[in-house]
Amino acid sequence: MANQLPKGFDKLGLENIGKVYYNLGYDDLLIHEVNRNECKLSSTGAAICDTGIFTGRSPKDKYFVNQDPSNKYIYWGEVNQPISKEIFDELFKFTRNEFSGKDIYVMDVFVGASKSSRRAIRFVTEVAWQAHFVKNMFIEPTPEELENFEPDFVVYNACKTRDRKWKEHGLNSDVYVCFDVENKVGIIGGTWYGGEMKKGIFSMMNYWLPLENKLPMHCSANVGKDGDVALFFGLSGTGKTTLSTDPNRALIGDDEHGWDDEGVFNFEGGCYAKVIDLSAESEPEIFEAIRKNALLENVVIKDESGEVDFKDSSKTENTRVSYPIEHIKNHEPSLRGGHPKNIIFLSYDAYGVLPPVSKLTKEQAMYYFLSGYTAKVAGTERGITEPVTTFSACFGEAFLPLHPTVYAKLLGEKIDEHNVNVYLVNTGLNGRGERMSIKDTRACINGILNGSINDAEFETLDVFNLQYPKSLDGIKDPSILDPRNSWESEEEFNKALRELAAKFVENFKRYSDSGSEFDYSSAGPKLD
Repeated sequence: MANQLPKGFDKLGLENIGKVYYNLGYDDLLIHEVNRNECKLSSTGAAICDTGIFTGRSPKDKYFVNQDPSNKYIYWGEVNQPISKEIFDELFKFTRNEFSGKDIYVMDVFVGASKSSRRAIRFVTEVAWQAHFVKNMFIEPTPEELENFEPDFVVYNACKTRDRKWKEHGLNSDVYVCFDVENKVGIIGGTWYGGEMKKGIFSMMNYWLPLENKLPMHCSANVGKDGDVALFFGLSGTGKTTLSTDPNRALIGDDEHGWDDEGVFNFEGGCYAKVIDLSAESEPEIFEAIRKNALLENVVIKDESGEVDFKDSSKTENTRVSYPIEHIKNHEPSLRGGHPKNIIFLSYDAYGVLPPVSKLTKEQAMYYFLSGYTAKVAGTERGITEPVTTFSACFGEAFLPLHPTVYAKLLGEKIDEHNVNVYLVNTGLNGRGERMSIKDTRACINGILNGSINDAEFETLDVFNLQYPKSLDGIKDPSILDPRNSWESEEEFNKALRELAAKFVENFKRYSDSGSEFDYSSAGPKLD
């Protein structure tokens, strides 16, 4: 409904605003999206939008205001770049002016399914599909909660503008994604990509929660019929959404969670899945979730019927869909679970030397968590067009405002307290350059979740000292469990193995000054 102003609207500092559309429902949003030529309809009823030239995040354009007291906690560097309060205020004024004379959309939502840990977030945008994205991805307040809604943080998304003074301001480009922690404000300009809103709030939760001794996590989560919770850590493209969406287990969430004294809770109320090469056969739950109320990004339509060609990557490899978690038939309505029984680290190994599945010791778990090895997959970030080997601390360094060891310490404490099993699963390449099949990866995951992997006989991978099973239920060809078997020669395998090991060793030197509490280098690969 237009001009139903949210509580505290006058505090937003917006002037000469047209109509205000507040917490619109899906049907109204769809009318706006179509009438404003923002979206088309797919053959299954999902809305289809384009995010313009930015089809992934712009991590080099993210900034935090350098001010007290947050500057004492923030881990400054390439991930968390400082911006002065004066420049932020100038951009903030410029951002709010962008809304003048225009109709706007305001969405009030929660991040965090735990009432003791959640935050109230207000989003302001002039684009209807971005309001739709927010509605899909966050947790909707009840009508009673909306009546007394007071935001803990406000995000202004002025995607249609850009910073023409970016050189003078000392920024990386005319795109800006900035956060003022003390004044509880985030501003976005120059990029239409919806993921900036999602990951911006994730970054803020990664700031707030550790200060309360709660662990924010870049992971998906599901729960079995007996209440056993599993966490899946990994960067975009490693399989978090796909592998946690299991017809035999209830999905808690596909990407962002917290872990407090009561257990695990989803930050979000929806899912954001990659859809490149999606098919009903390989990922039926996600395929069926693409219907009315879902929002597709940057996909290609085959014809006037609206049928989507999921194999077409001409716009981007990072084609996406957001949808409310209710579109997954087997989901956990509370978006919460107990303390996890199993933790799974997902890595896309571009070298083809890591086993499909390895069982980790506590020390190895901390080492691989801090290492966060994977390969950035094409399209998830601006400028990434093919897989690039990377180390991303805690499997989400781009979203960590604090030093990585802060999160590692919290994880280690919880693993000890709750006696959690931890595994490393390679969803990347083998020695032939072929990606692990989803079927075989699922068999590895099933072996972890049903406990049958504990009955297996294990072998040791040289240099990395990783323990992997010789056979596993559901794996028709057990030879794939030994990565050496996919290489033409032992010599080439050992060369690649040692090359990757050297990269691990070099990367982990960054933690050498963090004190003995985080000295897990002995659990990493050894080059004699």
